Amino acid sequence: MKKNQLEIACFNFESALIAQENGADRIELCENMQLGGTTPNYILGVRVREQLSIPMHVIIRPRGGDFVYSDEELIEMKQDIKQFKKLGIDGFVFGVLNEDGSVNKVRNKELVNLASPLSCTFHRAFDVVENVEQSLEDVIDCGFKTILTSGQGVNVLEGISVLEKIQKLAGDRIIIMPGGGLRSSNIQVLQETLQPTFYHSSAITDHSETADPEEIKKIRANF
Repeated sequence: MKKNQLEIACFNFESALIAQENGADRIELCENMQLGGTTPNYILGVRVREQLSIPMHVIIRPRGGDFVYSDEELIEMKQDIKQFKKLGIDGFVFGVLNEDGSVNKVRNKELVNLASPLSCTFHRAFDVVENVEQSLEDVIDCGFKTILTSGQGVNVLEGISVLEKIQKLAGDRIIIMPGGGLRSSNIQVLQETLQPTFYHSSAITDHSETADPEEIKKIRANF
């Protein structure tokens, strides 16, 4: 990737419009910010897709909490992927782990294959994997195109050394997308350390769940 790009996590319809109007390259649509983002309501997806001309990825996460899913939850995730594919979206965001903190390659491959030919991002389940290097290889092997991660830190600044390490290990095989507490106030530090990449932010600066248009502009101004 030759230049930086920006994905905005959108928890509602308004944020999606704000993201598009203020220079986001892509959105990640989800709901329930307090749970870290879960699968959005299908009707919300329809409304956003109708209004957006920029790419739109949808998170597939049936609940908050850990990333070890039951058979029933996997069925639900597959149904959601099938439904959202009909909307003509551009990609999916998900991640399934085993109880020991390793990447569940069988189940992730099932979901990636079902989502095909749309691109898939392995989300911040990566921040709780046991072995970062092995998990990186497993995620690449599953066919994901991007990993959304804070580098296993509480936020991207705390995880910057891990982000730098896995970006070097990944090379051009997968995009490492820093996300988690990313704001205009700290993105410059990341850019000084990392190669050009996709950056991920909710751009929320108050106690609402809605993106701040000025914050999006400020992040973009650093590119």
